[in-house]
Amino acid sequence: MEKDIFEILKVLPHRYPFLLLDRILESSSEDLVALKNVTINEPFFQGHFPAEPIMPGVLIVEAMAQAGGILAFLKVPDLQSKAVYFMGIDKVRFRKPVRPGDQLILKLKLLKQRGPVFKMAGEAYVDDQLVAEAELMATVDPGKDNG
Repeated sequence: MEKDIFEILKVLPHRYPFLLLDRILESSSEDLVALKNVTINEPFFQGHFPAEPIMPGVLIVEAMAQAGGILAFLKVPDLQSKAVYFMGIDKVRFRKPVRPGDQLILKLKLLKQRGPVFKMAGEAYVDDQLVAEAELMATVDPGKDNG
């Protein structure tokens, strides 16, 4: 099920300059594929690095985490009235730099769910080449309003 930016904004509390997803390309209860268009207008390129702009790895991981948050929303009924929090990250590897003009494709797969805790595998691609990967953990806070 494809979702545009307006659908993403209904689910995630993130806003500019920290919203790092542009579109959900595919989704199911176990998998999600998202898109981030990387442009030279990104505020982080002013300092990372002006002569050699490269998307910071931590922001690639954050984009994965945001996609994972949407995957959790698809998995838990009535999650719109709750918040999803990033809990941990393991097995992070960065393979290639991400530069302005790239389209970052984020692929998340649910590995395990135990109650409100989710463990997911994340991979980031540019032009079908793996640029980063990680295992992510997130939790649902049932008492926190997401709006």
